Amino acid sequence: MNAFDKLSSFSKERRATVVATATATLLALVKLVIGLMSGSIAVMASAIDSILDTTVSIFNFFAIKKAEEQPDDKFAYGKGKIQAIAAVIEGTIITISGLYIIYEAVMKLINRETTSMLGVSLWVMMLSITVTFFLVRYLVRVADETDNLVIKSDALHYKTDLFSNGAVLVALLLVKFTGLDFIDALFGLAIGIYIIYSAYEIIVEGIMILLDRSLEADMVAKIGEIISRTPKVRGYHWLKTRTDGTHNFVDFHLVLDPNMTLEEAHDIAEQIICKITALDPTKGWVVNPHFDPHDDEEMNIRFFNGEIACGTSNE
Repeated sequence: MNAFDKLSSFSKERRATVVATATATLLALVKLVIGLMSGSIAVMASAIDSILDTTVSIFNFFAIKKAEEQPDDKFAYGKGKIQAIAAVIEGTIITISGLYIIYEAVMKLINRETTSMLGVSLWVMMLSITVTFFLVRYLVRVADETDNLVIKSDALHYKTDLFSNGAVLVALLLVKFTGLDFIDALFGLAIGIYIIYSAYEIIVEGIMILLDRSLEADMVAKIGEIISRTPKVRGYHWLKTRTDGTHNFVDFHLVLDPNMTLEEAHDIAEQIICKITALDPTKGWVVNPHFDPHDDEEMNIRFFNGEIACGTSNE
């Protein structure tokens, strides 16, 4: 199997990380050389960001590879949360790069360093903006098709690159036409702050998944409506939802006629499960209904809080 065939065998998500890695590596090498030769903090900041892009995209490739592994005896719910861990790590790396860029910008302001090779730097940044623009379009498309958190994080990351590259281009143009080198450092400072701000959303989303945050309120409402509108369902309670980024997990208690047969209860549950999974076909679903002859939500809450134990529920 040649390299192209092997790449074609990857999932959309893994292919996206390979494309992102190759693109970031190319841009990092070009910008690093020009940044070192010109002394531009803005270009160097962009080069450092591209180097980190490469590292993050490689990490994301292996994170997605692990997340796609099937559940086993040790990881019965799969390894989908690796994506959330990757998002937190990616956001942290982005934050560190932003802090470093701010440091370099401040040092340039203090030392009053000058910028050279403005013409070449301008061409490099225009190339970077063009390439990054098409990469962002590709990543956004894959993110929309797969709803994958890692690809969403990568797309957001490269969007910030697109904005920061545009800022670098503006900074270089201003330096070229005004001769004021401190503009380069000021733009570098602004880029660093913007990069840190953009990382916040990525980190928060990853942490929320690790903390088993519920699905979006409108999705939970739709699930509740499906359950309550199903024929022969007297009610429901203890509806709990979460996601690992790849799969959505739903648990709930169904209140049914106590004289209903197990087969009838099972058929009702199957109807509900099919309707719930149809809400988002891009995700895997794990739906676990529990059958109750009456509404025992208060008892469930007491069990959850450790207030009662088995055998004491009637006290």
